[in-house]
Amino acid sequence: MSKPSDLIQGTLDLLILKTLALEPMHGWAIAKRIQQVSQEVLQVTQGALYPALHRLEQQGWLRAEWRASETGREAKFYRLTKAGRVQLDKELEQWRRLSHAVVQVVGEA
Repeated sequence: MSKPSDLIQGTLDLLILKTLALEPMHGWAIAKRIQQVSQEVLQVTQGALYPALHRLEQQGWLRAEWRASETGREAKFYRLTKAGRVQLDKELEQWRRLSHAVVQVVGEA
């Protein structure tokens, strides 16, 4: 049986992009928001989150800047770029098609 934190390969990028569509956030806040919105089902580890953030930044879908967090500590805040919003739309469409297909197969079983 899979662990609650297991994600279908490729969905982490979508979750990050969707989360950042709301507002710029630092890494810990991104992970916390995903956990809260998923009602504690999805738990993104630092070991998965930060490489994904770096990759998304390298692809030009995120921009990052250092600034003070809500605790007053310096943190790297990420925000979507225009290209990131376009990519989010593409990823959402792909996810809808994939999830629909999975429901079709599982419903037939």
